[in-house]
Amino acid sequence: MTLVASIPSPDSGVIELGPLSLHMYGLMLLLGIAACIGITGLRWTRRGGDWDLVLRVAVWGVAFGIVGARAYHVITSWDEVPDEWWGVFAVWKGGLGVWGGILAGCIAGAVIVRRSGESVAAFADAVAPGLLVAQAIGRVGNWWNQELFGKPTDAAWGLEINLEHRPPEYADSETFHPTFLYEGLWDLFAAGLLLLVDRFFRIRPPALFSLYVAIYCAFRLYEETLRIDSSHHLWGQRLNFWVALVLLVLSSAFFIWWQIIRPWRRRRRAGRAAKPGGRGPAMAIPKKRVRSPR
Repeated sequence: MTLVASIPSPDSGVIELGPLSLHMYGLMLLLGIAACIGITGLRWTRRGGDWDLVLRVAVWGVAFGIVGARAYHVITSWDEVPDEWWGVFAVWKGGLGVWGGILAGCIAGAVIVRRSGESVAAFADAVAPGLLVAQAIGRVGNWWNQELFGKPTDAAWGLEINLEHRPPEYADSETFHPTFLYEGLWDLFAAGLLLLVDRFFRIRPPALFSLYVAIYCAFRLYEETLRIDSSHHLWGQRLNFWVALVLLVLSSAFFIWWQIIRPWRRRRRAGRAAKPGGRGPAMAIPKKRVRSPR
């Protein structure tokens, strides 16, 4: 089949600006972080919060997020880490696991929010759309590095990959599924969906954050069936497939329980207590009137 169109890839992930070497992967991470801070700050201040907390959460969340993301990659893909002593720290060569980054960053952020006396659940809902936008921007860095692409394809949106970046078994293929692009577009769609849900529905924090996790993981299941980069496998599937599946089940179950079942049970108990003969704090037992002797 003759290709009529394709998406080119940059030959290098570094742009030379005189004596300055600009690593585009790192720049995309910085832009994603800035976007997340901006979106979260606007949402948090509209809820009566202040920018100072957002910035403090960003400082600690980003620092621990990078450590967590790199630790996840080193633990789950140790065979991809450079053999040099600095290999564990070489984040500029890629190799950041989104699962570890979000987990460590959210834990650090939650500690800061809790110590400030604010609601961790409310802040989690405020940050959820911003995280998705940050992830979408960060995926552009994978394009610059020619990494995290999928199986070969002849589609018009197939991604051109240089020979040195192709897996040996696909050396004869020229274009591949741009799975990082698929994920980036899905992340932007999901961010818009969360904003609509938050605007038109009554959400009980942190239900919006759990919805973010569920929506992201649902697409990640599909994405993992396309990706061909090196990964450890378990029961015939890539490791990240199972991570996404577990998180999808847990976050979906939490959303259903927290947002639907728990409020319904509370309304049901309140309704029973309000009925004549019901039991509960709404029923006041009248005192027996005792007549005074004549």
